[in-house]
Amino acid sequence: MITVISPAKSLDFEGPLATKQKSQPQFLAQSEQLIKQLKKLAPQDIASLMKLSDKLAVLNFDRFQDFSPPFTLDNARQAILAFKGDVYQGLDANTFNAGDFKYAQKHLRILSGLYGVLRPLDLIQAYRLEMGTKFENNAGKNLYAFWDNQLNQFIQKELSKHQQPILVNLASNEYFKAVKSKELTQRIITPTFKDYKNGQFKMISFFAKRARGLMSRFIIQNQLDTPAALKDFNLDGYYFDKKTSTENELIFLRDELKK
Repeated sequence: MITVISPAKSLDFEGPLATKQKSQPQFLAQSEQLIKQLKKLAPQDIASLMKLSDKLAVLNFDRFQDFSPPFTLDNARQAILAFKGDVYQGLDANTFNAGDFKYAQKHLRILSGLYGVLRPLDLIQAYRLEMGTKFENNAGKNLYAFWDNQLNQFIQKELSKHQQPILVNLASNEYFKAVKSKELTQRIITPTFKDYKNGQFKMISFFAKRARGLMSRFIIQNQLDTPAALKDFNLDGYYFDKKTSTENELIFLRDELKK
């Protein structure tokens, strides 16, 4: 069983590292192709393309220019420790032990606009390139065209190594679209998290993102490898709702906002 999550816009390349274990991105050659094209963009082009402020556009212009393999712990950081958005606050990988990192390396994958698919300990350099960015490149009009079937084929190959060839989708729609899920032959399970607000349960983006990270942490720390075990998820007050769930969409509810 493999879980996929999205990356984050916010990054941390300064804090202490919870591990020195590392690996290299498996699509680094493709990343370098993208960087070669991205380096041609002026800061104002980046601002327009990504809808960024001038300050952020200059920051990312500099990041593209500074991109420089080979990656080491001196010029890069493990992906699971570099991303710092809501999902990663829930995941809280800085508190992982050696066994957690080992299990995550085998069972967790991070989708990325620049790196394609990352293992948790794959080294990355600071960047911003969302999968939905309409960046015209040598392969087509956007990043979905660039990655084409590569991510789908990679994930299928990864799943074939597992006794339970099941994909747990904890990624956003923007990123999971790049997987071309309809072409996957393996089963896909999508956990969905809803909070009680204004008299009904609904998905609230901030809470749902953090819950995806919490679910990823739950899977890793309990070394789950069966779909049934996912239903035991109970962190931060969430509970499995059998009534509204289906075979491949597991609904988790939280009542705390009633208070």
